[in-house]
Amino acid sequence: MRIRTRKLIGAVALLVLVTTWALGAMALAQSVLTSTNGLLAAVYYVVFGVGWVLPAMPLVRWMQRPDPVG
Repeated sequence: MRIRTRKLIGAVALLVLVTTWALGAMALAQSVLTSTNGLLAAVYYVVFGVGWVLPAMPLVRWMQRPDPVG
């Protein structure tokens, strides 16, 4: 697969990942964080706000792989 195709597929997959992650984090926050203190809520939002990077890293690495020679 050429790098242009991988980047297109990866960009769409990243958009789906971030959208799904954000909606899931918001839904979980609405059900869990309704009666907690502000510090715990802030920690939750920091962890889940940066947490999408871990599943995105292998996808970005795959997107940046060079084309096969030949």
